[in-house]
Amino acid sequence: YESLVFARPKLYDLLHSRVPAHKIFHSKKVVHTEEEHGQVHIYCSDDTHYEGDILVGADGAYSGVRQSLYKRLNAKGLLPKSDLKNFEFACVNMVGVSDPQDPENTPNNQICWVLGMQLSKKQAREQRFGNAEWGPEAIEAMYKDFVDLPVPWGGTMGDIMEDTPKDRISKVFIEDKVFKTWYHGQTVLIGDGAVNAMHDAVVLANCIYNMKDVSQKSITAALKGYYKQRHHRLDAHFKRSRALTSVFGGKTWFQRATRHLVLNFVPKWVQDRDFIKSMEYRPQVAWLPLVTNYGKGRVLPQEGERELLEERRRRQRLEQLGIPDLGLAVAL
Repeated sequence: YESLVFARPKLYDLLHSRVPAHKIFHSKKVVHTEEEHGQVHIYCSDDTHYEGDILVGADGAYSGVRQSLYKRLNAKGLLPKSDLKNFEFACVNMVGVSDPQDPENTPNNQICWVLGMQLSKKQAREQRFGNAEWGPEAIEAMYKDFVDLPVPWGGTMGDIMEDTPKDRISKVFIEDKVFKTWYHGQTVLIGDGAVNAMHDAVVLANCIYNMKDVSQKSITAALKGYYKQRHHRLDAHFKRSRALTSVFGGKTWFQRATRHLVLNFVPKWVQDRDFIKSMEYRPQVAWLPLVTNYGKGRVLPQEGERELLEERRRRQRLEQLGIPDLGLAVAL
């Protein structure tokens, strides 16, 4: 498979095109959640209120859903002390998507760029406010640090930044932490961080898809299954990511020496082996056919129950008609 890179706005457009418009509510900020009478309720800053069977908190590291859940659990003495500790900021990134560039040296006529800076513990403490993401108003200081940095295709980062609208530039702090509490009752949290967040979403969707009903017993079993499949993998990925960040972004003498050794003396076959190992885990949605594996590398088997959507609908139709399912093709 080729490595593909595309701008985040294109991902948003793709997701919007696949979800019915009446199911999307914009500009909502969750300020409080609670569970009662078999339902989970969310209350938003604009005084709107919604309820349902399961609440999925996918609103980032400073999730209002997570904070509300943790507040309830802490009041009951059910929250591990480690989950109350502050994040450890590893670095700060500035990301952006430029306006159209010269198509001769810029595929798809745009540049997605990211600049990163490591933070010392002192700098992290100074930068820690009530949130980990800021918009255009917070980029000026970091802009000055990189404006003269040369780019591979000519010019400087200052040129690219000038061609990037301010509303498409964000300053983001990269947090360094894995929480122990992922779910409780009818509330569940999914990760923040690109591929891991996608894996979380796929596995959680599979667990919900395989629920027999919406009883508390079924909900707990589904959320427990999601945690069992994902937590140990995320923990391993976290440790690997921390090690790679130290090697490729570290500033100490030892980190610089390690980086020099890795980039200049580690054989390519070793690098390829580690890369292939990281690609073994490929969770896929349970209701669609598996993607064909075109590579030669090992692929881990899918976890959990799998039943194609068409097969489930056929089985349910047979049950409604009182016809025993003998595994035969029946025209309905």
